[in-house]
Amino acid sequence: MAKKQHPFEDPAVKAVFANYPEPERSSLLLLRDRIFNTAKQTAGVGNLLETLKWGQPAYLTPETRSGSTIRLGLPKSGGYAIYVHCQTTIISDFQQVFPTDFTYEGNRAIHFSADNPPEFSKLELLIGRALTYHL
Repeated sequence: MAKKQHPFEDPAVKAVFANYPEPERSSLLLLRDRIFNTAKQTAGVGNLLETLKWGQPAYLTPETRSGSTIRLGLPKSGGYAIYVHCQTTIISDFQQVFPTDFTYEGNRAIHFSADNPPEFSKLELLIGRALTYHL
């Protein structure tokens, strides 16, 4: 039985996902579900707001203001990526723990290729840290 996807509340966000090419679209949808699931399981996060920032799906914690914005998108170099605010230490802290496990873009992103899915168990640590960055 397939896992039920988190419903879209914003039709503009749903449209952006619908326009992503395959196989990146499927990978980004899995990453999106991990963001919602991690938020639900992480104390102090509260409800997420899914919106668009710079034309990309973005995840914010407006209720608690616990986190830094997470964005999902397609980098110009190909594949797909998860982005965080570049003036935080979220990526650099994560890179210290997993220096060679991911492809990093400075302090702002981790890039993935659709043919090599990320280890979600490790990535959930990054997502949890971003969602609680201000706590």
